[in-house]
Amino acid sequence: MLPIVTLYDNLPWSIRAATPIVFILGTISFCHRIFHFNFLEFLGCSYSVALSFALIYQLTAFLYRNWVGVALGYNTDLKKLGSWAVVTGCTAGIGEAYAHGLAKRGMNVVLIARSQEKLDKVEREIRELYNVQTKVIIVDFTEGMEIYDGIEEGLKDLEIGTLINNVAMSYPFPEYFVDLPHGRKFYRDMLNCNMMSVTMMTSIVLPGMIQRKKGVVVNVGSLSSMMDTPFMSLYGSTKAFVDKFTMDLALEHKEHGIFFQSLIPGYVVSNMSKVRKSHFFVPTPEAFVEKALQAVGLQRRTALWLPHQILHACIHIGQFFRRDGAAEVSMVIGKQFWIYGKKVMFYRSKSG
Repeated sequence: MLPIVTLYDNLPWSIRAATPIVFILGTISFCHRIFHFNFLEFLGCSYSVALSFALIYQLTAFLYRNWVGVALGYNTDLKKLGSWAVVTGCTAGIGEAYAHGLAKRGMNVVLIARSQEKLDKVEREIRELYNVQTKVIIVDFTEGMEIYDGIEEGLKDLEIGTLINNVAMSYPFPEYFVDLPHGRKFYRDMLNCNMMSVTMMTSIVLPGMIQRKKGVVVNVGSLSSMMDTPFMSLYGSTKAFVDKFTMDLALEHKEHGIFFQSLIPGYVVSNMSKVRKSHFFVPTPEAFVEKALQAVGLQRRTALWLPHQILHACIHIGQFFRRDGAAEVSMVIGKQFWIYGKKVMFYRSKSG
């Protein structure tokens, strides 16, 4: 028997919308018959019941999707969706951890990145450790539309059950939009790498998933997609696209049995984040991906790592009470990072 949270999530939208309303009205009516509220007491009771319902549901859902559902085995067994998984940007960080994590679960892996040397290294490690099939496609995702015909040809006839859109690029250091190095080339490269890759890889793999009525698409975004990111404006905007694109596709293809997951993590140890040492707030790629793989089928849009989820909630609360205040705080923090980046570049130019 599925847990109550899952049953509720799978109900038609009209019933899901009506359930809390009926519950709240029923509870208020019951209390009114017992205590005979006046108007102000009635309003207070209504607010308290509605808030209690929301808090109880959110807490129950949070516990279920993070721990209880995993323990009960209600997350998705990726191997049952298809024998092959595709991972973009798989030669380091989260992408490499995904490649190893999927292979560890017995899935064959298509590795897509731009460095032949790094791809060969990851492929060799996966074959030696997990005894699965691998396939390598060498592609630079900063290039234009012409690269996707070759990718589509390389993926033809493979039963792809899982797609991990991980490839991305960020700023070399915080900077004003108009002062970014190599200007328009940098804009083009980032749009191609962060947005076009997600769009086109999904368009290549999705038809087969729809035909088989099963599949998982994981799009790796960033916490920057939901908060103000001055001095990294283009990066945050591309990740906001990834998040919205994922959630809209989830609604489009729910009836096709395809699970779309939007990951919006904070800092993870990687070359792109430039964080080298893990701690409570910054997980290793391996720890993060293990948690992510367990969450497939349970969490659609999530920061995933517990401290990141707490930060996510704090950002929402701050923006709810004062959006402009949250923006001002982001601007102050961004300015400090910008100053630090300028200092780093200055000392590098002197030492070079």
